[in-house]
Amino acid sequence: MRLTTFLFSLIISSIGSAQIINPIGIEIMRDHYGVPHIYAKTDPEVAYGLAWAHAEDDFETIQLTLLGAKQMLGRHLGKSGAPVDYVVGLLDCEGVVRKHKSTLSEDFLSVLEGYVQGFNAYGAAHPSEVLVKKAFPVSVDDMLKAYVLSLSVILGGDKTIQSLVENKIEKIWEQPKGSNAIAISRNKTTDGQTYLAVNSHQPLTGPVSWYEAHLVSDQGWNALGGLFPGGSTIFHGTNPSLGWAHTVNYPDMIDIWQLEMKSSKGNTYIVDGNELELEEKKVKLKVKILPGFRLTVARKAYSSIYGPVIKNDSGVFAFDLASLHEVRTPEQWYRMNKAKDFESFKSALEMMSLPMFNIIYADNADNIYYVSNALLPKRNPNYKWREVVPGNTYSTSYNEYFKFSDLPQLANPKAGYIFNTNHSPFLATASGENIQSTLFDKTMGYNVWNNNRSLRFIELINKYDKLNYQDFLRIKYDAQLPDSVVYKIDLNRVLDTDFSSSEELSDVLQILRQWDKNAETNSVGPAQFIELYYYINRTYNNGTNKEYLPLDKEIEEGLVFITNYFKKHFGKVNVSLGEYQKLVRGERKLPLRGMPDVLAAMYSQPHENGTVAGAAGESYIMMIRYPKEGLPVIETVNSYGASNRSSSTHYDDQMNLFVNKERKAMTLDINEVRKNAKKIYHPQ
Repeated sequence: MRLTTFLFSLIISSIGSAQIINPIGIEIMRDHYGVPHIYAKTDPEVAYGLAWAHAEDDFETIQLTLLGAKQMLGRHLGKSGAPVDYVVGLLDCEGVVRKHKSTLSEDFLSVLEGYVQGFNAYGAAHPSEVLVKKAFPVSVDDMLKAYVLSLSVILGGDKTIQSLVENKIEKIWEQPKGSNAIAISRNKTTDGQTYLAVNSHQPLTGPVSWYEAHLVSDQGWNALGGLFPGGSTIFHGTNPSLGWAHTVNYPDMIDIWQLEMKSSKGNTYIVDGNELELEEKKVKLKVKILPGFRLTVARKAYSSIYGPVIKNDSGVFAFDLASLHEVRTPEQWYRMNKAKDFESFKSALEMMSLPMFNIIYADNADNIYYVSNALLPKRNPNYKWREVVPGNTYSTSYNEYFKFSDLPQLANPKAGYIFNTNHSPFLATASGENIQSTLFDKTMGYNVWNNNRSLRFIELINKYDKLNYQDFLRIKYDAQLPDSVVYKIDLNRVLDTDFSSSEELSDVLQILRQWDKNAETNSVGPAQFIELYYYINRTYNNGTNKEYLPLDKEIEEGLVFITNYFKKHFGKVNVSLGEYQKLVRGERKLPLRGMPDVLAAMYSQPHENGTVAGAAGESYIMMIRYPKEGLPVIETVNSYGASNRSSSTHYDDQMNLFVNKERKAMTLDINEVRKNAKKIYHPQ
């Protein structure tokens, strides 16, 4: 399709002084599963090719991500999109980018410019797919705003804002839902290779679902792994020398202050006797009410010396997020992509531009490494920072952050393994070699808990003096709960309490008490346990993630509920997990293993006729082996396929691999890719 004159002019105007990229120098090679391997001489050309290839596979989701950053979701989605547009104004994502953009290096800015050229070119070539015409051209600033917004949400900013708006006045600390990362050194493997499992648990679709790509240039970029829609680099994966995996970590990354107002109606607040004024601005929201009709609404947004401000019935509250003080996050990922060894990788980490995330690392020199990375402020220890702190004194303000060397980290333990399952950073390897929590500032707020996955991993790894690759796979795919279960809602009494003499409950009680705590598709017990757990959570715990000990009466009511539920939808109580839980894509429905907080975790949502569909958890999986010489041996799988377009053959062609615990072989050798590619073309 030819470029429309209008959109072509927008592309040219968006490029400014940047060098115009000729796409003829870019190769997109699609392998048997449709994964794009992108080669060009320069990094900006590779970024151009990535934008084009990803748009071919999921143009709509990338647009939705950028529409949020441009405060245009309301134009497209109507009322449901307007809150996001407001949050972008409240967080002042534009101001964050304007203030910090100068910290980006020129070479990485050229990578971002290459990406937006490719994305705008795709939009110009496919105008019928453009969701909001005025959203084009996309600029580098728009991309940076999207990173600020996305990272703010991942940090929990959206939940903080919601809690303040709803007058709950509390910091939200969710029980982590998933992500595993494991590194094993050669002294613990039978084949003398170093192992790395990249096993993040994410939503299976949407703006933070994984997309697989391979990026190669003559400037030293050769990285394969996963990224989110709109990402300009690999977020985690491997290059020829090294690889890394992310899991979400939970230090104290959000602060809330209650301001002392001079009066209940004004915008003057008091700090150590000084009168200060809230900064006020109007956020214009354009909201679609009918096709072709939009309503413009103005809402006020406030900020203080502490951060953005929310007013509610309990007072005036400010909050702050590390994501509002950095825009170099994508550049740090870029430096990690191009690192050649352990030292250069650590140099990239020392940028301290990633506001969060655990990092598990392995390389071909047999280094394994862990850091609980976070951009954490140096707070006054006289206050309880996990709670709301007073916003009427400069003693609760800060402008200095901990250095990278201050963070919990561990390299090359003698035990030969490092792991994280979103649990405590102080339980990263074998007992006796762990990081000591007492060495770190308490205001950092690092968690000290175990979860079911960490307990189960320890049970498994302790069985091996040395393990082979098949052992490694068995650990990664394990779907068994540990001997001692630690869910937020304690259901242990289901196993030993006499709830009722009623025959109505005898079948479901027998199922739960005979269940071996395994979540394979043929297992009977996990479906009943999951339904009981969620029934009690939504009925008695108000859907929160707070620890809750249900009464015997509440458990008995839950047992009655699930008995009726399974009889209604399945005609029986004796229902296996595979009958109940499905991997669903279009018309395809496959039995799906896994449940909340087993190593092979899966979180589902209601689907149809009593069944549930996998929604988050196991998604993009990488299993990597680093030999002493040569390229790493890589196996990967995605939950559905490389494309999010239902018309594509790659929309669902990895589903069978995924549910059968299988993977596809991948390579970093671009000549091998080119030789076996199913399709090679230029982005035009």
